[in-house]
Amino acid sequence: MTKKPSSVKDQDVKVLRDTGCSDQEILDICQIASYFNFVNRMAEGLGVELE
Repeated sequence: MTKKPSSVKDQDVKVLRDTGCSDQEILDICQIASYFNFVNRMAEGLGVELE
């Protein structure tokens, strides 16, 4: 999802379902990954430095 979001296929979702993930959990995974990608890009773009 991070480098090539369009590369995520139905088979990838099926693997998560087959390991026991619910649709809500799969959505949570996607939202968390997307959020951290956003925050990291904003921080890097603004030159934020760690304390």
